[in-house]
Amino acid sequence: MTTTAAAPASPTTRPYHQQGEIDYVRLDYDPDEPVLKPDAMQQNLPLLAIYQLLAAHFADFHRRPDVFLDVNTILCYDPRNLNVRVSPDVYLAFGVDAHAIRRRKLYLSWEVGKPPDWVLEVASSSTGAEDIDRKRAIYARIGVPEYWRFDPQDGGHHGAKLAGDRLVGGKYRPIALTSAPDGILKGYSPVLGLSLCWDNNWPRLYDPVANSYLETWQQERAARQVERAGRLAAEARIRQLEAELRRRQADR
Repeated sequence: MTTTAAAPASPTTRPYHQQGEIDYVRLDYDPDEPVLKPDAMQQNLPLLAIYQLLAAHFADFHRRPDVFLDVNTILCYDPRNLNVRVSPDVYLAFGVDAHAIRRRKLYLSWEVGKPPDWVLEVASSSTGAEDIDRKRAIYARIGVPEYWRFDPQDGGHHGAKLAGDRLVGGKYRPIALTSAPDGILKGYSPVLGLSLCWDNNWPRLYDPVANSYLETWQQERAARQVERAGRLAAEARIRQLEAELRRRQADR
């Protein structure tokens, strides 16, 4: 099993501060039915790949209630008007009440206690310009610490195959990219503790601690299951030894 860097330790989970009821009927959209773009097929496969890797590595397949991960759902950023919104392709937040967010059906930063920590947009012909202009400005304004763009069309929609920004003083600054001898483009994400990679139009995650790429989500899940089984076996053995020690002490 490949040993990878541990997921970032979440701070104490922020309490969720619900502020009134939401009149879903009066919204201009249905949060239960995200609107699909006409060219969604250009995004779906790489989007699914990166989502599954993040779900395996950080959210433990949604077993961690302090990690919120989702795709194509609604992020509202004006508490006075819930119709003012943006829909990130993939976004991730640590140290939050994920169950409370899902109950509200919307990511409301003022109730969650913070904006998402990490956002990724996957390019398509209909979204490329919006990703590098409008969405980038919105994410900077609401304080998203890292914003990444991935273009599965050789950079034809974003003008770059891979791009990342780190929020510094309220403004996004580009994250440096490197190109490996194998031609794989990498950019290190301090939020993830991993490098996001562009590999022949396909997304990958690279662990600089283990000096290896993360496995597919199926392999990640299998590795987690083996790790969990080993931990449970070790805990059972400790309980067995403690019980044996208590018996011996009682026999004296």
